[in-house]
Amino acid sequence: MNLELQGITKRFGSLVANDHIDLSIAPGTIQALLGENGAGKTTLMNILYGLTQPGEGTILADGKPLTIHSPKDAIAAGIGMVHQHFMLVPVFTVAENVTLGDEETRALGLLDRRRMRRKVRELSEQYGLRVEPDALTGDLPVGVQQRVEILKALVRDARVLILDEPTAVLTPGETEDLFRIMRELRESGHAIVFISHKLKEVQAIADTITILRRGRVVGERPPNTSEDDLAALMVGRSVQLRVAKTIAKPGRVVLEVSDLVVPGGPSAVEGAGGEGRVAVDGLSFRVRAGEILGVAGVQGNGQTELCEALMGLLPVTSGSVHLNDHDITSAAPAMRLRAGIGYIPEDRQQDGLVGPFPVSENLVLDTYNRPPFASGPALNLGEIRATAERRVKEFDIRTQSISTPVETLSGGNQQKVILAREVGREVRLLLASQPTRGLDVGSIEFVHRRIIEERDKGVAVVLVSSELDEIYALSDRIAIMYEGRFTGFRPPDVPVAELGLLMAGIGGSGTPEAGEADSPERTSPGASAPAGPDSPEQAPAGDTGPTGPPEPAGPAGPTGDAGPAGPGGDDPTVTVRKPT
Repeated sequence: MNLELQGITKRFGSLVANDHIDLSIAPGTIQALLGENGAGKTTLMNILYGLTQPGEGTILADGKPLTIHSPKDAIAAGIGMVHQHFMLVPVFTVAENVTLGDEETRALGLLDRRRMRRKVRELSEQYGLRVEPDALTGDLPVGVQQRVEILKALVRDARVLILDEPTAVLTPGETEDLFRIMRELRESGHAIVFISHKLKEVQAIADTITILRRGRVVGERPPNTSEDDLAALMVGRSVQLRVAKTIAKPGRVVLEVSDLVVPGGPSAVEGAGGEGRVAVDGLSFRVRAGEILGVAGVQGNGQTELCEALMGLLPVTSGSVHLNDHDITSAAPAMRLRAGIGYIPEDRQQDGLVGPFPVSENLVLDTYNRPPFASGPALNLGEIRATAERRVKEFDIRTQSISTPVETLSGGNQQKVILAREVGREVRLLLASQPTRGLDVGSIEFVHRRIIEERDKGVAVVLVSSELDEIYALSDRIAIMYEGRFTGFRPPDVPVAELGLLMAGIGGSGTPEAGEADSPERTSPGASAPAGPDSPEQAPAGDTGPTGPPEPAGPAGPTGDAGPAGPGGDDPTVTVRKPT
């Protein structure tokens, strides 16, 4: 089926979300829609899927007008959509979710679960989706849940498949698996519309790239177009895709974490199982003023719980947290904010913003009850408005007004609101958890620049990210987290292959934490550990310069002492804790 969108226009009040857009979608092709947050990509596809109606324009299917009033009409026409936020019932099985609304029945209207399971299994095998029909959807990793969403569309005979930001929550491995599925669907004659703002991904998978900017089509390019050219089309200016930063000059210790243990919860490490499981398992590390410690790892290995525990949002079973030599282990989140912690949460909508509140109020959520925004029980609305106007301008927050509900802003502008609130005041420690998830290149450039500016002002930064490009670009040191522990510390020029092995829990060998040889940091079992609270964690074990990865320390002797370290070490030996 050939689809054509002609002159599609959609307005929300004075905002023109789609401005006379023309788009052709051919079978057996992958059509990428590339654009900033708020460029109109999702709105256009919501029109095609019947979730909203255009003010102007027509849709043609094989040259004939196609009227789509609802998703039911779209599905009947052979159009399916996988939304960025999955539309699944967690307590249902895969088969129940896939056939929801299109159930197979037998006599007396009873569900024919056997036929439902068989249909799901057949489709899974046909397209290489590998999903167990009887698995509970809520127990599945996000990558597998996405396969379930794709099956939902295929079981309804969709020939045109819309994927809205499908890689936003996927690991690199899951992304590659999705691309494999997309290629197989293309080979079978399906048309795929791939909505994204990630340049490398559209270059890797698309046949044609259509670029939207502020509701208009500004170009159509082949996938071999350079990243710089695509980025410039997206944002209307040249974009600095590579972070410009100077060498860090770390100062005094700002954050010191010792033997931290945080209990597991719904998002705890997969496979921990059972009572008493932990998400963070005895971590010790330091972060100094003027440096960025990047925490790398596959999502679900305790990074979320670590950040929430440092912010006081999760209880700590044991261990301690010190901020500027003050014990804040038991301090409430409000006290930690007052002590100078800024927090960019992983889920901006759930934990970082109050959606119905205006932009102005969201900009003072953590300081609204203190001068100059409050005097006793009364809010100083004039000062709140003045501060909001100033921060909106400084942080380039694109909103109709400071009174606009923050939930109506694009993801990039919502993130800018959080960033403006957290670094718009004086902070000593910035916890940034997935700070650019779901953002376009223009917003990523801005967020990265502000984080570097905070570092250069002497703020200690803990950066948690599942994007390896971001870890490499921003970090002064990298800690790799696996199953609640650090498997190693590496300099920011560590080879990707080595980092990938550490992320999988392979190869943790107690190699020194670059640039922090005097900190009592603890790694996974079998890695080096301090002999005492004032002793070095690990001595340098090799040259960590650009010529190659660090060399391993010498073999451990029978007493637990390591052999000679590599060149450049201040202490020829380290103490090794024997595996438990």
